Amino acid sequence: MVAILLALASSLGYGGADFAGGLASRDAHVFRVVAAAAPAGLVVNLLLLPVLGADWSASAVAWGAGSGLASAAAFTLLYQTLALGPMSILSPLTAVISAVIPVGVGLLEGERLGTTAALGLLIAVLAIVLVGGGPSAESSRPGRVALVLAVGAGAAIAAQLICLHQAPAGSGLAPLLAGSVVSSGVLLGAVTTLHGRIDRRPPRWGLAIGSGALSALANLAFLLAVRSGDLSIVAVITALYPGATVLLARVVLGERLHPAQFAGLAAAALAVSLLALG
Repeated sequence: MVAILLALASSLGYGGADFAGGLASRDAHVFRVVAAAAPAGLVVNLLLLPVLGADWSASAVAWGAGSGLASAAAFTLLYQTLALGPMSILSPLTAVISAVIPVGVGLLEGERLGTTAALGLLIAVLAIVLVGGGPSAESSRPGRVALVLAVGAGAAIAAQLICLHQAPAGSGLAPLLAGSVVSSGVLLGAVTTLHGRIDRRPPRWGLAIGSGALSALANLAFLLAVRSGDLSIVAVITALYPGATVLLARVVLGERLHPAQFAGLAAAALAVSLLALG
């Protein structure tokens, strides 16, 4: 149950981070947004270090660095995806990809799901798809570029989660700190290199920094969840984050929710209940 609650917290954090980052990327180049978001996440991890500690083993640093590279790719691809919109379709597509790959890895590693948990997993994937919209969403279909970016973002997120899962259980915050340093360095380096070729308009700092902070907290919740639960279950619950993104898009941007999306939110609640029971 602890793993389930932590995975839910991770889902909410990722959903809020995606909404804020996607919105910030509508006003400024995506590299400028992620160059603010990634260091903000690093600051959050540094503030948590005295409380949670870290064991700097070679394995923890290596897997953490891998997660940081994947995070840099995920940040860039996802925020660009959500900036193109519509959020209510592209966010769930990304989430399905980010859920299916870790589930496959978990099963290959020997994780076994009971009947109730397996049913919950299938309903969760269905919920993610349903949250993506219904028949009336045709008026705002995403373009081909946005779809390709969404698939790439989902794969990058999956790689990040798998790397965090592989980090040693007793390493504390070491994987997250290593990942934050790497992702911040990569993204700041990209902005410096491309400085003369990207739009110089500054991002909405509050949204950009907030997205990074929320993402860091979501990463922490996921890391703690996967240390006490199965990757296949934790990853699927975490991948329900489009629910938060879609609801924020409805409240803040006025994007319409279709009947299928309401059904998806209900299915998500049922899926979490079944996964908890399983």
